[in-house]
Amino acid sequence: METKSKSLSFWLLTAFFVLFVLFLYSPMIAVFILSFQGPTGGMTFPLRGLSLHWFTDLFTSSRYGDLGGAFQRSILLSLLAMLVTVVVSFFAGLGFRRRFWGSGALFYLAIIALVMPGILTGLGIGTIFQTLGLRTNWLVSGLGAHLSWTLPFGLLIMFAVLNRFNGAWEEAARDAGARPVQVLGMVTLPIVFPGLIAVALFGLTLSYDEYPRSLLTVGTRNTLPIHVANLTANVTTPALYAIGTLTTFLSLIVIAGAFGTISLAARKRR
Repeated sequence: METKSKSLSFWLLTAFFVLFVLFLYSPMIAVFILSFQGPTGGMTFPLRGLSLHWFTDLFTSSRYGDLGGAFQRSILLSLLAMLVTVVVSFFAGLGFRRRFWGSGALFYLAIIALVMPGILTGLGIGTIFQTLGLRTNWLVSGLGAHLSWTLPFGLLIMFAVLNRFNGAWEEAARDAGARPVQVLGMVTLPIVFPGLIAVALFGLTLSYDEYPRSLLTVGTRNTLPIHVANLTANVTTPALYAIGTLTTFLSLIVIAGAFGTISLAARKRR
């Protein structure tokens, strides 16, 4: 009886997991398939031929507006957000290893942006710029808005990584005569490097995909998520799916590169 109960539980959990995976990935798979519709294809099934027509149309037609510019701005903005997030998270994590007065309050102040609705964060930043008589810009106010989202995640990751860090390794390096800079560059940094890759990956993807915090802070030049959202109002072709396929493919390349970098770092360390 007990064996039958365990078997039933196993199959129920398996069915639940399969349904969850289908629910999670079926929309993405549908977008991938529909992006290869033929020239006469629509936004829904069934497929009307297979072609790369809508991918070509993205780069040759003018009806999609400044799609290339929006993509370039999103890439540059996400790279800058990634760089700032990695540097600040790393040194903030090192600083928080030594308890200091007010560290608890500072920690909660740093991550409080996670519970603030993104649209309100963007509204607040836009209001501050307007009060100061400054114009919102994707590279200034937009970057600040994105950092309010990426930095808390980066800090949480680094705190978790450094919480398991064995300080004895650094102590051994100092006993061997290494200077603080050498300890940081030759001991601490290589050990926490996989964690920094994770921070970079979060910073890049969260910034690249950010919509609510960008809406009121990027000014007149939209980022890719805003531009795509605007296109949905007047473009009803599989070209929208082609955009989704290209951006997802780019994300997969970034993720594969991150795992490859971690693997190479582990081999070098061994």
